[in-house]
Amino acid sequence: MAGDAVLRALATACPAARAADGSDAVAGVTPRYAASPASVAEASALLHAAADHGLCVVARGSGSRLDWGAAPHRCDLVVDTTLLNQVVEHAAGDLVTRVQAGVGLDRLGEVLAAAGQQLALDALAGVRNGTAADAGSAAGGNGSAGQPATIGGTLATGVAGPRRLRYGTPRDLVIGITVVRADGTVASSGGKVVKNVAGYDLGKLFAGSYGTLGLIVEAVFRLHPLPSAAGYTTMAADGPAAAHRAVAAAAGSELAPTAVEISRSGRGQPVRVGVLLEGDPAGVDERSAVLRALLGDGAMTAPEPPGWWGRYDPGTGTLIRVAFWADALPRVLAVIDAAAAAAGVDPLVAGSAAAGVVYAALREDADTGAAAGFIAALRAALARGEADARPQAAARPDSPPVLASVVVLHAPPPVRDQVDLWGPVPGLALMRAVKDQFDPGHRMAPGRFVGGI
Repeated sequence: MAGDAVLRALATACPAARAADGSDAVAGVTPRYAASPASVAEASALLHAAADHGLCVVARGSGSRLDWGAAPHRCDLVVDTTLLNQVVEHAAGDLVTRVQAGVGLDRLGEVLAAAGQQLALDALAGVRNGTAADAGSAAGGNGSAGQPATIGGTLATGVAGPRRLRYGTPRDLVIGITVVRADGTVASSGGKVVKNVAGYDLGKLFAGSYGTLGLIVEAVFRLHPLPSAAGYTTMAADGPAAAHRAVAAAAGSELAPTAVEISRSGRGQPVRVGVLLEGDPAGVDERSAVLRALLGDGAMTAPEPPGWWGRYDPGTGTLIRVAFWADALPRVLAVIDAAAAAAGVDPLVAGSAAAGVVYAALREDADTGAAAGFIAALRAALARGEADARPQAAARPDSPPVLASVVVLHAPPPVRDQVDLWGPVPGLALMRAVKDQFDPGHRMAPGRFVGGI
């Protein structure tokens, strides 16, 4: 059979190649084959073989965010990166590490902590995991719900948690990357370079690209010292305006917060505000005391995070990311409330308010039409500039509004089928040109990204 010949070719390139099954499905699309390369050379040979047979490829790490983004238009081969699990180098003196894509954030954290260092990326608590029914083995089967996020998956989705305020997102911390293009070519750029691709910062391009440009196999990151103490100061604000005042006071102070978060369980509920300060024990204690005085009565400090910290998605429903100018927080919360009331839903709202990113999460049992209506109303209101709080916008009322970004990260299939997950995206033509340059056959995760890329 032709299919057997294809599998033999894949297995010649990568011994851990097999016929796929239902546990390998990507957003409901089941591939024909799955493979787990154990080296960059195997990954290169595997994608070369896939190109020879015209296969469309989707990459998978632990599977923790495999159902983020749109369903692929076609998926013939799933490439599991969990055997690419080596911390290749840790140059502690240079605050740099080079790791393979399948390394878990938790394991890397343990390795770096032994030298008093960290990769300052959060493994998000409560974020919905993939669609796997079983854990499977490293060489096959989808990642289980309990599997930690991998380096490759974190880069591919561009996800960042509370500490993004101080340290940024994956694209800010990656300084080098090695990828395998759709035809099997290995390319590198940035730190620890083997082969440069002139004119491109591959790390920046591949971060948040959802695997549509190529397969991430290694990455080089800059590191930070691991703080010896942390203090989480929390308070309950009685509404969006009070929450914004607390967020602005903390973020604008000289206390150098690592994160400033909010969480609200529903419309009309108090807005919980949390501020993370890190450093040496004496310094954290002193700064926390100043912060409590700044925030006022009711502010409390503890060495551990509150239960809601970083929990942007407590269920398996629809998760929406809203990015905006940080000064617009009260207006954004008002827009979310108005859109939710009109649609008849009551989302959890949480996120990195001082960094201008919050998430609205709907329960899995939310009505499909109501969820779609909420997303549409939210985009329509923000497109009218209702969240634009920049001083220059007020000074020039005739200027076009800066649009807030509303992206549906995950949704149950009925909702996903009714909405554009990405919404309007500036620069889409340029993004398509980059896709054409890196993957002219459009075989890497086709349809997963914005505009059907």
